Amino acid sequence: MSERKPLVSLGDLNWDVLAKPDTMLLSGGDTTGRLELSGGGSAANLAVWARRCGCPSIFVGKIGRDRFGELATAELQAEGVQTELILSTEHPTGVVLALIDRRGQRAMLTGQGADWELLPDELPQGVLRAAGHLHLTAWSLFRDPPRAAALAAATLSKSSRTGEGNATLSLDPGSFQMIQQMGRENFLDIVDHVPFDLLFPNDDEARAMSGCSHSGDALSWLRERYPHALVVLKMDAEGALIEGPDQPRVHVAATPDTLTDATGAGDAFGGAFLAGWLTHRDAAQAARLAVEVGGWVVSRFGARPPADAELLARLARQPLSAVTGAGL
Repeated sequence: MSERKPLVSLGDLNWDVLAKPDTMLLSGGDTTGRLELSGGGSAANLAVWARRCGCPSIFVGKIGRDRFGELATAELQAEGVQTELILSTEHPTGVVLALIDRRGQRAMLTGQGADWELLPDELPQGVLRAAGHLHLTAWSLFRDPPRAAALAAATLSKSSRTGEGNATLSLDPGSFQMIQQMGRENFLDIVDHVPFDLLFPNDDEARAMSGCSHSGDALSWLRERYPHALVVLKMDAEGALIEGPDQPRVHVAATPDTLTDATGAGDAFGGAFLAGWLTHRDAAQAARLAVEVGGWVVSRFGARPPADAELLARLARQPLSAVTGAGL
């Protein structure tokens, strides 16, 4: 049997500052709370979760030649994720502040670091041509650079020189607020040029893209606009809705986990879904794995909590061909 082609996730690797105050933040005031520093970034998080669920993964991105970049890289490599990094002396590694409220919902403040400066001629062409799957987030599309690099990566991954077939491609719309700031039509015009096979919007992003106020209607709109794509709609406590060219609409219920911190839950869902789907191409089964993993993440603090017996048990209940990965 030939070696399995890796999932390549391209985009943001940064340093996360997670802050969950014990009480409301007041102007000029002080309070206590929980703080945590760790490697983050939507594309990097997805690579970690795909690897934890048994899928070989590679992260491609640009970071600063600094201590935060070294630490974030070391965390990725400790998870068994292969890294293909461009190091910048002109731009620092990005830093993201995640403010988490008492309900566990988060608001993000994203610093524009080196990950926003990736250029097409910096791409590792051999890695992208050899990919079995490429994952992009809209954080690589909201401005240029790095938009041209992301679009070039999509072209490279779809252009196989080996005759073994093209990579599949997934896209996460990234941020409903950034879509609104960019302008819906401007964003859709860019997305229309991305040859994706899977789309991973959350409920807010699906509504921002479609203009619809109901989840089911937003999914129908997305399916009509992108009839070639499998749409996986993430709906937090309502689970997930999936529908595609060969996949009738299916609702997968969420787990009953208590929300502690929603940071990174969508990335964990996406990584787990892709690990399953790339193994067996059963979208409903992949979604069941994804909601189990996403539920585990939201009940803990941070985007990549240390694996424990409960996570191992959830992974073991899913019929993947392998469950491997650093830290498991």
